[in-house]
Amino acid sequence: MDRTRIGVLIGSGMGGVTACSAGVEAFLLKGYKKIAPFFIPYSITNMGSALLAIDTGLMGPNYSISTACATANYCFYSAANHIRRGEADIMLAGGTEAAIIPSGVGGFIACRALSQRNEDPSKASRPWDKDRDGFVMGEGAGVLVMESLESALKRGARIIAEYLGGALTCDAYHMTDPRSDGLGVSSCITMSLQDAGVSPEEVNYVNAHATSTLAGDLAEVNAIKKVFNNNTSQLKMNATKSLIGHGLGAAGGLEAIATIKAITTGWLHPTINQENLEDDVTIDTVPNVKKQHEVNVGISNSFGFGGHNSVVIFAPFRP
Repeated sequence: MDRTRIGVLIGSGMGGVTACSAGVEAFLLKGYKKIAPFFIPYSITNMGSALLAIDTGLMGPNYSISTACATANYCFYSAANHIRRGEADIMLAGGTEAAIIPSGVGGFIACRALSQRNEDPSKASRPWDKDRDGFVMGEGAGVLVMESLESALKRGARIIAEYLGGALTCDAYHMTDPRSDGLGVSSCITMSLQDAGVSPEEVNYVNAHATSTLAGDLAEVNAIKKVFNNNTSQLKMNATKSLIGHGLGAAGGLEAIATIKAITTGWLHPTINQENLEDDVTIDTVPNVKKQHEVNVGISNSFGFGGHNSVVIFAPFRP
């Protein structure tokens, strides 16, 4: 394979927070001479893409995007456009995050984003439930191999799904809260459908951003209902974060994988902890028990602090 035609686009919402925290602590306690030489290289966000390229010899487009919890979808969208423009045949794209350290958890506590259900942690992440009180932090990485059809067929690759399109918008409203009218989200979904060349009626599955926050969960549902003109009887929607927590910059990558697994297996994972559903949530959230569902077109939503909105669309590969 021509490695000059293979790129890497893996983002992170916060970068190497462990290395950054350790470097600052060493400086404050022992002075600058005790700072590890990897403090700067392992703190900067682009190093995830750089190190993977160094390990594999991939010399195509290589950089990182950081748009908080929308990061991975931004990377998928941009990676696909590199392929569409002929700048690469293959892109490794997605997001990664490892922020569960005292300063990382403490920072989200300080901005009152996390659930306080500490006495019952398995019930703490409960998107769309009336008793939700914030998200649960997660960690991980989700990366897809995105490739032109011509390249995949030429090398005999097993094609597991098709990327149809995506879109990016900004709420331009608040650092952490979504727009009350949902305009940024609904316009992002609409633009992604236009980019993908599909109508709302063709979509029958949504992997929602749904972090288990009071404002965000309902804003997303209202935006979805607006796009689909309240015609959601055939639509199913689940929340991966109910099972694994909020992976921050990795969330979109992990949820894209969940979307593709739904496409390839015909099963939707449940949204757990659905005990007292919000009245406004009239879409089937796959409550508590997995369901069989043949996905025709699936969309995956990711939204980030700062009002960053990103939507990507996948479908079964049909030769």
